[in-house]
Amino acid sequence: MIDWQPLLLTLKLSLITTAVLFFIAVPFAYWLAYSRFKIKAIFEAVVSLPLVLPPSVLGFYLLLAFSPANAFGKFLDHYFNVRLVFTFPGLVVASVLYSLPFMVHPIKSGLKNLSPSLKEAAYTLGKSRFTTLTRILLPNIRPALLTGIVLSFAHTIGEFGVVLMIGGNIPAETRVASLAIYDEVQAMNYHVANMYSLILFTFSFIILLAVYLFNHHFSKADPLQ
Repeated sequence: MIDWQPLLLTLKLSLITTAVLFFIAVPFAYWLAYSRFKIKAIFEAVVSLPLVLPPSVLGFYLLLAFSPANAFGKFLDHYFNVRLVFTFPGLVVASVLYSLPFMVHPIKSGLKNLSPSLKEAAYTLGKSRFTTLTRILLPNIRPALLTGIVLSFAHTIGEFGVVLMIGGNIPAETRVASLAIYDEVQAMNYHVANMYSLILFTFSFIILLAVYLFNHHFSKADPLQ
């Protein structure tokens, strides 16, 4: 019998992670797209690290950093009574870091592909940078925004190594769907593992298909595309 708790926890984690990522990634992508800071490439490389690092490596270093036995984890525990190891909030933090490039890169690319005249015209009319970003630039990169949101959401759904390292495998707390699949395979319950996998596969395919259909429709409707 399938346990729906890991699937619901996965959905909760993906929704929270995507929401947090959006508010972090938009200003950061704006800065990367338009800043002339000389060492900007270092920040771009750091953001892109999760794309090439094995998830277990990132999870291991996050586990060390967040552990109460080390300085940063001890600081959080002592002054804020916050523990990120083997807790759901720890999963959120780890997921945000791990999925950051999947939100930042599409938004940055969308901003860089916009005509500079849009931003310049807004500044000429006396619009602030915040107003220019929220009222002019972001509405013109809706496909990029949607791509970043969906990729981050779908990527969080499929996380395994990072969530295993930082969250363990605690039922109703950190046992997400990918860990449930692993547990069922280990127990040779292939039917249940297949049910979990099929649900995730179908759900991921549907949301990705919806994004591609939206982007295709938007590119046909927008004469500038």
